[in-house]
Amino acid sequence: MTDSKNINNPVGQGGGQRKRLSRAERQNNGPHRNLDRKNAADQKAELVRKMREKAAAAENTDQS
Repeated sequence: MTDSKNINNPVGQGGGQRKRLSRAERQNNGPHRNLDRKNAADQKAELVRKMREKAAAAENTDQS
């Protein structure tokens, strides 16, 4: 008889092939995701700052 089919014990997946997920991770908002989101926001803010600096520099050279 096969085991129950749920996310932590899927039929057809042998033992240990899939990481067990906590309830929060299954809902896609575990603690790891919060850090990922913060890092992504930091990277985006840095990119936007660099782009604005480039645009300002280009605008200053055009006016000269």
